[in-house]
Parts: sequence; structure tokens; C-alpha cells
Amino acid sequence: MTQPLAAAMQATFEDLRGWIGKTAVAEDQVTATPARALAATLERDATFDSGDPLPPPWHWLYFLTMEPLSDAGPDGHPKRGGFLPPVPLPRRMWAGSRMAFFRPLRVGDAIRRESRIADVSVKEGRSGILVFVTVRHEITTGAERLLVDEHDIVYRDLQKPAGGPAPKMAPNDHAWMREIRPTPVLLFRYSALTFNSHRIHYDFPYVTGVEGYPGLVVHGPLLATLLLDLLLRQRPDARVTRFDFRAVSPLFDNAPFAVCGRPDGASGNIALWAKGSDGRLAMDATATIA
Repeated sequence: MTQPLAAAMQATFEDLRGWIGKTAVAEDQVTATPARALAATLERDATFDSGDPLPPPWHWLYFLTMEPLSDAGPDGHPKRGGFLPPVPLPRRMWAGSRMAFFRPLRVGDAIRRESRIADVSVKEGRSGILVFVTVRHEITTGAERLLVDEHDIVYRDLQKPAGGPAPKMAPNDHAWMREIRPTPVLLFRYSALTFNSHRIHYDFPYVTGVEGYPGLVVHGPLLATLLLDLLLRQRPDARVTRFDFRAVSPLFDNAPFAVCGRPDGASGNIALWAKGSDGRLAMDATATIA
């Protein structure tokens, strides 16, 4: 992080915090086709008809923001300064979420989402200046609340810090584990299903040449979806009431990774995590089931 950019960040921080409290409302309908497409992508033998419940967190298939192509920024994301604050840092990632589920979305539901910027904060550490934006989404149908999804977006510079701490290693005490091979086709399908045009997931020359990653980046929400999918493969009748996850380090399409889980006897929750082929922790999560 250069000093001019750091100074500019401090100068604009109060302006960024002015976005706190900003809201946006969207409406949609739960249709079967996106759910069927995601089931096929995840190798699930599932069909969805009117009234059928969707697994969590498949609400990400709906309320897709469809800006004109001319409004895309250089990284493929929409240009800054719409609903989200115009953070002057080039790299944007999904850092984590905290979700509470009250009842499943069902095919045919008319749904409404109210989104609010809950917080904007700036931190400085080994990786330079980081800006965190927390967005709280509440989804309802009629007067019934379906779920709350509070997620954190992190912005940072393209420059990599010199050195840095050793990567955190994942636990080895899993009860369940599934190997995933993150092919470009898998990443393309998930990008298409969620209308995610961020170039780090499909544009190899961009992600390696501009952002400096070693390969296509696996979506954070896709990892979270695979973690809950692992749980529901083991316990098909489980009703997930809460799910929290935190991204720890990125995964790429150049090596397989594993999604793992085990019941936590002390809390009654389910511990879930994703790990790279080298054993490093990529995502840490906890699910609560009724």
C-alpha cells in the first residue's frame, strides 16, 4: 500500500461511512429452473416442483442484480458508488456471512429482500489497508420472515505483502469429507447461475496477470454452498437454522480441495471447513440444526 493511497483512504473514510443505513429493496419469485440447474451442477439427483423447499443457502440464486454491460468495471463487477460505497481499492472478495433460517424458500414463493448497509470499517495490518462493508439482507414472503443473511465484503489493494504469517492448517478430525475438483466448467456454471461477472472466476489471463493469483478463484459462496451440501448429504432430513462462515484463504482451479465436517459434541452444532490439497484452511464454518 503506497502512502498516497493510504492518505486518500483516511481522507475518504468518513464519506464511506456515510453509506451506513442505506437501503435497497428487491422482489423476485422462487422458480424451479435455477434450483434444478444448481442441483445438476452439484451432482445432486433432485428435481424441484411447485411447493418444494430449497436447501440453504440457495437463496443466492435469486435477486440477481443485472446491470447493463456498460456499467461493468474493469474487474467485471458493477462500477462503484451505487448501493455499495465507492471504496477506492481494486480487489473485492466475499469475507464471510452469518445467516439465520426461519423456514425454507419454496418454489412458487413471491419473495422480497430488503438490504441495508450495516457497517463500514477500515483496518490496517500486514496486508495493508482493508475496508470491510457489512450488508444485512432480510428475505420475506408476505408477512413471513424467511431468512436473514448478513455478509461481509472486504476490499484491499492488489499489492501482496512481503512475507506474512504461515497459512493456518485445517483440522484433521473430520467425520465426513468429500473431494471437489474445481474445474473451469464448475466455476463458469456457478458464475452464470448467480450472474457473477467478477473476472477472477473465469478469465485466466486477467486473474493471473492483473490480480496476481495462480489460477481461477473458487467463489466463496460456492464453497459455503458445498459445505452445507456436504452436511445435507450426510443428514438429508436436517433443518439448518443457522450458518456462519468465514473465508480464510482462497482456493484455485489448479488443484482439488476437500469439504469436511463433523458434529461438535460440546455444542451440538456441526463444524464444517474447506481445505486445500496442501492441508491449509480455506473456509471455516458452523451450522446449527434443529
